[in-house]
Formats: sequence, structure tokens, C-alpha cells
Amino acid sequence: MSLNTVKVPTLEQLGEVAAELGFSFTDADLAAHRESLLPSFEAYNQLDRMPDELPSVAYPRLPGRRPAPEENRHGAWYVRTEVQGAAAGKLRGKKIALKDNICLAGVPMMNGASTMEGYVPDVDATVVTRILDAGGTITGKTVCEYFCFSGGSHTSAGGPVHNPHRVGYSAGGSSSGSAAVVASGEVPMALGGDQGGSIRIPASFCGIYGIKPTHGLIPYTGIMPIELTLDHTGPMTATVEDNALLLEVLAGPDGLDPRQYGGAVAKPYRESLGRGGAGLRIAVIEEGFGHPQSLSQVDTIVREAADRFRGLDASIETVSIPMHRAGSAIWLPVAAEGATMQMMLGNGFGFNWQGLYITSMLDFHSAWRSRADELSDSLKNTMLLGHYMVTRYRGHYYAKAQNLVRRLRRAYDEVLTRYDLLLMPTVPIVATPLPEANAPVAQILQRAFEMLANTAQFDCTHHPAMSLPCGLVDGLPVGMMLVAKAFDEESIYRAAAVFEKGVDWKSLKAG
Repeated sequence: MSLNTVKVPTLEQLGEVAAELGFSFTDADLAAHRESLLPSFEAYNQLDRMPDELPSVAYPRLPGRRPAPEENRHGAWYVRTEVQGAAAGKLRGKKIALKDNICLAGVPMMNGASTMEGYVPDVDATVVTRILDAGGTITGKTVCEYFCFSGGSHTSAGGPVHNPHRVGYSAGGSSSGSAAVVASGEVPMALGGDQGGSIRIPASFCGIYGIKPTHGLIPYTGIMPIELTLDHTGPMTATVEDNALLLEVLAGPDGLDPRQYGGAVAKPYRESLGRGGAGLRIAVIEEGFGHPQSLSQVDTIVREAADRFRGLDASIETVSIPMHRAGSAIWLPVAAEGATMQMMLGNGFGFNWQGLYITSMLDFHSAWRSRADELSDSLKNTMLLGHYMVTRYRGHYYAKAQNLVRRLRRAYDEVLTRYDLLLMPTVPIVATPLPEANAPVAQILQRAFEMLANTAQFDCTHHPAMSLPCGLVDGLPVGMMLVAKAFDEESIYRAAAVFEKGVDWKSLKAG
């Protein structure tokens, strides 16, 4: 009885593969090819018999439970659990929630998608291990948008996430649940992910602190990828100090993530919090204001918040970066084509990189093809564009966009040679009403993508960027975004701490 998992194809099966590739073989040539491949199939079976090379899981845990509606008022929790870390460490006594695209071994993970429901990871993400090693307690997995493809909080298969400031309104996405549980005071810290703004958008809508660190500063290992050049994970917290503390624990190379390169080392970020505003040079970016979808009240609040830095001893000047307005157009092919190829057609991981591949996730996720109609409209929309452009235009525009990222990065870096920080609205709007369950597709898509104008480009250029609350419009939070040089998170934390201490952000209001 054969124990081989990888079956040698029949001549007919191999002929079908040849036809898919556009090859024409005589029967004799096809048989010769099959014969020459027999040792290759044996090599695959040898590989199949070897144990996988996966990190060990150190801390005991239970699978957790789905919370009842009465204990999940905002729809923000997917699973409640309690995984206790080490007896001592920087995070001892701190409770942390995980976005549900992060692997927590033995605890269900669905990444907002019905097609992933039932998947249970067999590894801990590096960020999980670091939290637990630092003494933190992981209290659960938070709802995120369907495969993280929405800036609104209405696309998760489990239902919408409500804004704690106003039930019935968006919490932002895709790290919707993480923002909501922090804003509601249920936990002081959570982790989010950011490929187009998915930490900063919900941080802005919910009035918390959310940082997208420099690309690669925090290892993405064990987190479901979307596109390697866009993938970021980072802290979402109720205070600046907790944000800096969590980054201290999470930052640094793990030897498993190819996104990590020179400069990706942990620093004592909290040391920057008490340095004050004297000498800080902040550039208010003119092109970050006045988008077609911008609320004038948001622009006004952010400009007023920027002016408050003057009273905190920082210098403020308005600067023009014309290319900023083209940034989201440069990001779009990278996100649409890259995500279609890697996250969807590549079964989540794709090819051509070395690091930790979670084969259990890859296998489970690959079944989406037989359930494609279940995918969210925002993901279907992205895949329609991505697949069309890859198959009809050969990936030309993905390649051109990646080339133009270098020019865009230089445009920001040139200003950052003269200033410590760039400042603009995180998003041009405040939280919007959640679409009804039977809303037309056009409205679902609008509410998913309308807020990306200032956030997406920094996922391409890899600059660190934080949203901090800076005011209220009709009772809903407004976010101000600070952007720094690569691996200069200290300047962001310094300025954010100055503002947090010196300004009551809820006092800055517009009707």
C-alpha cells in the first residue's frame, strides 16, 4: 500500500497540465517527460514525510469562546480568551487584544471571512510570543473586516462593528474591533494591521492612538499576509505611553520575516515622551487638506490642532508636496494587483520569499475558490480590478507603481530633511453611518474606500505614521496624522506626548 501523498499523474492528467501551459507534445514526448519526472515526484513525497519547521508554542491556553451579544455591545470581539504570559516583564498586568488576522495557536481565527471560519492556527505569531514573554495577557481576538479589505466597519462576515462614540456609526477598518475595544475602555492596548490605513483609519474614527510603524520594524511573521511590500502591524492604544511601551516589546528582527531590513531594531521609545516640544519642526502638508470628500470641519479642526503645537514650543510651517495627491493612485495597483496575486490566487502566501509559511493556513484558505460568492463586495471589487490588470496588462502597472514609489518616498524624504514631522488629517472625514444590511453595492463600496486619501501612500513609502485624536466634529473624533523619517518613531511619540499632555483634544470642536 502506497503512503505517498503526491500522486504521479497519468499521461492524460499530465497532458491536461501541458495544455494549460500552452504546450503541444506528441504522445511519445509526453511519456518521456512523465518518465523523467518520476524522481521529482519521489522528492515531493520525501518532503511530505518530513516534519514542518514551525515555531514551538510556549504558553498554555484554551480555545476561548464566542461572546454573547450582551457582552459584545459593539460587535467588536470575535473570541474571548485569556492567555497569560510570563510572571514578569514590561507588559505585566496589561491586557492586550489581537486583531483576528494574527495567529494565536489553538484559538479560532477567521480574519473577518466566512471562508476562513473554522480555521485554528497551529503557531503563535511572533508578536504574540513577544507580548507573552513580556508578561502581557492576551484577552481575545477582535473582529476585523473581510480579509481586511475595507476602511469601514461593515464588511466582516460576523456583522458590523459599531463606533463606541455613536452606535450605528462606523468604527473604521479594517482593524475595526481593535479600535472599538480600546475606545470603549475594555482593554488599554490592541494590535491592528495596516496595508492602506487599517490601523490609522479606525484609530481616527474611534479617537485613540494608532501607529503604523516603519515597514518591517515589527515582524509580520504569523499574521495573514496581504501584500509583502504593504504589510504592517502595530499598536492601537488609549494613551501615547502605552503605545510606545507596546512598540518597545514588539519591535526588532525575528529572523523569519523578509520585510525586516536595516534599521529594524527596538528602541526605548518611552524615553522620547518627556522631551517636550522645543525644537520640534513640523510641516503641515497643504495637499493633505481639501480633498473632494473632505469635511471642512475636519480640515479646520486639524489646522487648529496644528496651531496648538506653537503654544507647545514647536515650530509649524505649511509646506507643499504636490506628489502627495498622486500617492493613492500609486498605491492602488500595488494593493489591488499584489493582493489578488498573493493573498487570493497565492493562497495567502504566494511565492518568492523566505520566511515562515503557515501551511495549515495556506491549505484552509485555498478553499475560497469554491465559495467565492461569499467574499465581501469590497474584496470582490478589488479582485476584479487586480485580476483584470494582471491578465490584460501583464502586471505592467504594478511594476510601474513600485518604481514610482521611490519617487514618492523621495518627495516626503526631501521635506523630512528640513522638518521632523509631516502633519495632516488622518482621514478627510469622521465616522459615517453604517450601511444597512441590504444596502446597494455602490454604497457598500463607497463606505469601504472613501477615506484612504492620506493614509494609503505611506504604506507604499514605508514611513512611520500615527493617528492621534485632536478634536470632535458633531461629537465624533477627528484624527491628526504625524509622519516621520523611516525608523524615527521617537519623533512621532515625542510630538504626540506633547499634544496629549498640553491639549484637551475633546475641547476642539466643530458642529
